[in-house]
Amino acid sequence: MKHGNRYDLIKILTDIQDAQIVVVGDLLLDRYIWGRVDRISPEAPVPVVEELRTEDRLGGAGNVVRNLFELGAKPLVCGVVGDDVEGRSVFELLEKSGADTRGVLIDSERPTVLKTRVVAHTQQVVRIDRERRDVVRPEFQGKLTQGLRQALFSSKAVIVSDYGKGVVSPTLLESLGDMHRQGEVGFASRPVFVDPHPANHAHYRYMSIGKPNKKEAEVAAGRRIDSIDDAYSVARQLATQWNAEVMVISLGEQGLIVLEKEINEALHLGTTAQEVFDVSGAGDTVTAVFTAAIAVGASVANAGILANIAAGLVVSEVGTAAINRDKLLSAIEKWGQ
Repeated sequence: MKHGNRYDLIKILTDIQDAQIVVVGDLLLDRYIWGRVDRISPEAPVPVVEELRTEDRLGGAGNVVRNLFELGAKPLVCGVVGDDVEGRSVFELLEKSGADTRGVLIDSERPTVLKTRVVAHTQQVVRIDRERRDVVRPEFQGKLTQGLRQALFSSKAVIVSDYGKGVVSPTLLESLGDMHRQGEVGFASRPVFVDPHPANHAHYRYMSIGKPNKKEAEVAAGRRIDSIDDAYSVARQLATQWNAEVMVISLGEQGLIVLEKEINEALHLGTTAQEVFDVSGAGDTVTAVFTAAIAVGASVANAGILANIAAGLVVSEVGTAAINRDKLLSAIEKWGQ
């Protein structure tokens, strides 16, 4: 699998500017309560966290959007939020991220997915989740598919960000399969990048690019990954199983495996992280960077290298983080030296 040099990577980053990419998936609100601990509670053997500040960030598909915005792309979002304070916060954060939110629906019967993390001295003390995992109501499934179709023809790629919270349904996935059969999406035209979730492993029928993490890949394949050779084998299996032209498996501290099924070639990219503080959102960064690069004509190998460099940067930050374009450019300039 051939790849270029850092000048090729810089050109890709330049070409990504203003590329419109559709993101459909589960919109989450990540709430961080930052504080400090000086004592243990007299009521129970737990730390007492003195709250210093609270911060809301986009999570799930929203973090993919945020990464695309930081890269200079133009994201268009299809998803569902609740008619609540958290849903309004998601809208505000999406708009600050330059996203077109016309495809975001409000369901008054469904709360916005909220993940609240209490962090003291950079260490997460506890996480509290408020969510629904059942599939969104049929009328919302239809509206999501309609919104995706409307956004499709002005876009260069589609990202399906499946966090198992009910937005990515079998109906939506079947519609994407129909679009593929009709020639509306495909690797050579509008690639479909799927970040999968075990809830829908049995329903994936078509994807240009699939990106499970190690655990998801093991569950989907019914096999353990104990070596890089195992990862290559599982990538080939899933590429066939899900009708994917490219399979990317993120292996945590071991980096990425990138497989092109047609030429049966795979590439192992070791992690570029200097120090890992938090892996939250690193998969979203890989999804956004890889898709944007492929959308503007990058080779599979160069898209993988660029995504791997970007992931190495975000894991050095605490909390759900998005890539910073200037930091990525600086990292590219040092790459290969």
